[in-house]
Amino acid sequence: IGATRQTLIETIVQWTTFSIGFPLICLSIYAMYFLIRADHIAPVYVINLLIADLIQICMRPIMLSGTWDFIGNLIEFFGISASIGFMVCVALERYLVIAFPLWYRFRRNIKYSLIVSSIIWVFPFIQISMFYLAPTINISLIVLAVNLLIPFPLLVFFLVGTLKALSVSIAVPAIEQRRIIGTLALVLGNYTVLFLPLIIQTLISGVTGKHNVVIGTILERISPLVDPLLYVFMRKGAKDTLLAFLCFNKLMGDQEQSQVTNTMTMSDTGVVSSR
Repeated sequence: IGATRQTLIETIVQWTTFSIGFPLICLSIYAMYFLIRADHIAPVYVINLLIADLIQICMRPIMLSGTWDFIGNLIEFFGISASIGFMVCVALERYLVIAFPLWYRFRRNIKYSLIVSSIIWVFPFIQISMFYLAPTINISLIVLAVNLLIPFPLLVFFLVGTLKALSVSIAVPAIEQRRIIGTLALVLGNYTVLFLPLIIQTLISGVTGKHNVVIGTILERISPLVDPLLYVFMRKGAKDTLLAFLCFNKLMGDQEQSQVTNTMTMSDTGVVSSR
């Protein structure tokens, strides 16, 4: 009964994330394209991250059909590994913007970003090769988990380093600071909450030889739904426009209240004078 219930839950999660994630990720990639044209910037790593998420999402129906389980699992792991790699790239780029602004300004080049992205796409093949070259399945799982754990201290370092650099920086506007910190917090939170349980689960399975824990797998299925939120922190106008609209409404409300108060005061003064 327990195994059946776990399978049912995982099936529901996979179909739900596919139904929501596929159009959401496609829309985010489409929006990123117009962001490049409008703002003349190239969020190369975010776009590649969304493509890696799209690869994972597209494997959901194939894996649920049960026809190509091996290929589906292999391609989905490829997408997971690439996603983690591009999350590190996104965090590194935001860190360099604050910690080394002059160096980043002169070194910022789409060509370099494309080269780094090509290298990141190669890493999953290396990890898959290491997985199948290991002598036993348990050693393969341990090696896989250790490789996927390496980005964790890097993401923590980029967030802490950015916060320290922002504490002494006076040249970065407050809005830009919030956008950068929000990006780093979202990336680290996504990895910690949705990827780390799967990595720990894989490590435990490799050490103990037991493969009956699926909570990490279920959490990982949700991760592609989080990455499209990076668009909010990449687009300069979306969040700022919303805040400005809220501030404008508050200001207009205060002005109307002030006008009503002044009118009542003048009316009271006129009544007193007539008396």
